[in-house]
Amino acid sequence: MVRFSQRLVLSVNGQQCKIMHVIRPLAFLLVLLFAANAFAASPRVERELGKGWRFIRQDVTGAQATGYDDHDWQKVGVPHTWNVRDGADGGTYYRGPGWYRLHLNVGPELAGDELFLRFGAASLVADVYVNGQLAGHHEGGFGAFCFDITKLANPGDNVVAVRVDNALNKNVTPLSGDFTVYGGLYREVNLIALDPVHISPTDDASPGVYLTPKVTDQAATVAIKTKLWNSRHAPETVEVRARILDEHGNQVGDADKTFPVPADSGLDADQSIAIPHPHLWNGTADPYLYRTEVVLVDAGRVTDEVDQDLGLRYYTVDPEKGLFLNGKPYDMHGVNLHQGRPSVGWAATRKMQDEDYAMVHDLGCTGVRMPHYQHADHEYELCDHYGILVWAELALVNHVTGSPEFDANAKQQLRELIKQDYNHPSILVWSMYNEPSVNREKGDAEWQIVKELVAEAHELDPTRLTTGASSASAKEPLDYYPDLPSFNRYWGWYGGTPGQWEKSIEQLHKDAGRSFGISEYGAGASIHQHEFNPKQPVTTSKWHPEEWQTTLHEAVWPVLRDKPWIWCKLLWVMFDFPSDSRNEGDHAGINDKGLVAGDHITRKDAFYYYKAQWSKEPFVHIAETLYDPHPSGTCDVKVYSNCDSVELWLNGKLVGSKTSEGNHIFIWRQVVLSGQKADVEALGSAGNAEDRVIWGLKG
Repeated sequence: MVRFSQRLVLSVNGQQCKIMHVIRPLAFLLVLLFAANAFAASPRVERELGKGWRFIRQDVTGAQATGYDDHDWQKVGVPHTWNVRDGADGGTYYRGPGWYRLHLNVGPELAGDELFLRFGAASLVADVYVNGQLAGHHEGGFGAFCFDITKLANPGDNVVAVRVDNALNKNVTPLSGDFTVYGGLYREVNLIALDPVHISPTDDASPGVYLTPKVTDQAATVAIKTKLWNSRHAPETVEVRARILDEHGNQVGDADKTFPVPADSGLDADQSIAIPHPHLWNGTADPYLYRTEVVLVDAGRVTDEVDQDLGLRYYTVDPEKGLFLNGKPYDMHGVNLHQGRPSVGWAATRKMQDEDYAMVHDLGCTGVRMPHYQHADHEYELCDHYGILVWAELALVNHVTGSPEFDANAKQQLRELIKQDYNHPSILVWSMYNEPSVNREKGDAEWQIVKELVAEAHELDPTRLTTGASSASAKEPLDYYPDLPSFNRYWGWYGGTPGQWEKSIEQLHKDAGRSFGISEYGAGASIHQHEFNPKQPVTTSKWHPEEWQTTLHEAVWPVLRDKPWIWCKLLWVMFDFPSDSRNEGDHAGINDKGLVAGDHITRKDAFYYYKAQWSKEPFVHIAETLYDPHPSGTCDVKVYSNCDSVELWLNGKLVGSKTSEGNHIFIWRQVVLSGQKADVEALGSAGNAEDRVIWGLKG
C-alpha cells in the first residue's frame, strides 16, 4: 500500500493550526474523531497567509510604510508569481522588482507568544518589512527563510510588506539556466506563534530537529539534535521528550533528558534512541516510515512540539557494481522534473504536486532528480512516502563569478538545502552543480568553490554522498570533486545518433574508470507533430515529431538497462516546462523533452514505453494515438505493454496475437487501414489491460 502524509489542519478561533501528520489514509477517520481532544492544548500555532495580499509588478518608493495606500494594487493569493503570461511565450519576460502587502491581525490569543514569518521561497531576493521596519533580507530563490517579528508586531492590525526581485544578480546563484526564473512569493507564507521556550524555526528555516540514523539490518540508533531557544530573560531548565513511533502509533523507543538553556539564548539538545530489529525504508518495495515526536516541557508545561517522519536505510555506491540500498543492488531509474507547470509558473499548489508525483509513481520510477535548485518540501515528502530515491540539487548552474559574495551565497543556499531537507530518507545525494562551464584557457580555478561546497556538505551531513551533473568529457578534474561523477548525454538529439549509445557509454565508463550516473538524456517531442519513420530532426527547428522521441528512447534504454555500474539512470524530463529563451518545436518558450505535455495530463508515447519497462501494474497502450487523423493505407501498428502477450483488433476483427521478446514492444507489420476511420483495440493477457483508439483516416 502506498503511504501518504496528509497535513491535518484545525480551525481554532479563526486560525489554522497544524496539529499532526497522518501516516496512512485508513487512519484519517480515527484522527478526525480524536484530534480535538488529543491535541487541543498544542502550543505551536501555524497560520498560512494565503489570502488578502495586494501586489504590484514594479518598484515603489515607500511601499513598506504602514500608511501607504495600496488600494489600486492587484488582489492576489499566495503562492503567486508575476511571470505566468510572459514566462513561457518565447519572448522576453519581466525580471525586476515587485511588491506584496498584507494586513495581518495578531489576536489576543497570541499575546506573549514569539512571532515568526516563514517564507517557503521568494525569487530571487526578498526584503521583508513589518509595520515599516525591516524584518530581514534574503538572497536565493529556492530555500525557505524565517524571520523573528516579535519586536516589530503589535496587537491587532499589522502591515507586512515584501519587496521581491527576480532580476539577474551577479552575487546570487543561478546566473543562467535553461528554464524561466519566475519572480514572486511562489510558495506558502506562514505566521508561526511559539512559546518563549521553543524549538527554533530560524536555524536556516529548518524544522529545528535533526535525525541522524546509524542503521544495519539488525539494529538502528537515531541521534536526535534539537535546536532549543529560550527568549525569556532568565535561564530555564527544559525537559526534552523524544519518542519514535511505528506506523501504527506504537512507541518503539524514547529518550527524556533535561537541559539548562541560558536566558535569551539557544542550546543544542543531543539525544539518542536505539531501535532493535528495525523495519527498513526499502525504496518503492517498502517505503516504511516511523514517526519521531520531540516535545518540550518547561516547569511541567508543554511549550512546543515538532514531529518528523523517519526512514531507516543505508546505502553505498560500489565503484564497479553501482548502487546498493540496504545491502542489496538497487536500480535507480526515473526522471528529472522541474517544479511548477506552465499554467501557474512555479506557484504550484500541493494538489498539483500530489498529481505530478502520483504520475511519477505510476510510471514506475525508483528515482527522481529535482533540478536545478531546491524544490518544495512537499515534493521530498511525497518521495519519502512513495519510496522514490531523490537527487537533490544546489542552484549552481552553468556559471560562477568567482567573487567572495557569490561563493558565500552558494554556500548559504547549500546550507539551506541540506538543513531544511536533512530528515528526508528519500534524499540519496546532494548535487553541487549542473553543467559547469569551464574556461579552457584559465582551467577550473574559478570552480574551486565546488571543493569547498563538497566539504561543507560533508560537514553538514556526513551520511550522504555528493554528486554533480556534467556535460563535459569524463576527463575533466571538476567532474570528480564530488564523490560520484554523473553526466548529461544527448547522443541522438544534440548531435550524434541513437546508434552510438552503446559504444559511447562504454568509452565513458573507460574514461571515468568507476561507476557513474547518467543524470540527463532525451529528445524533444511535440504532441501535434507526427511522422512515420522520422528522420533525426534539427533540435532548434520548428519540427519535433513525437515519433523521434520514442525512436531515441527505444534505442537508449536497452543500453542503460543492464549496466548496474551506472548508479542512476535519469531521463530528461517528466513534463514539458517553460524555458522562455527557446523557440523550437510547436511552441516557443517551452522545452518539449517531457514524457508528458505541459498540461501535465497528456502523456506522450515515450511515457508508455517507460511504463512498460518499469511498472508492474498491467497495462496496454497503442502507440501514435495522438497521430490523428492517421494516414490511411498500409502501416505498422505498435503497442507498448508489460503483459506477456497482446491481441490486436481492427474494426472488430482479430489481427493477431503477439508475445513480447523482452523489450515490451509489440508490432504488427503491414496492417491495412482503409475507409473513413480505424477502430483499433489492444487486449493484454493480464487483468483488464486494454486500450482503444479510433483514428480518423486521411488519404
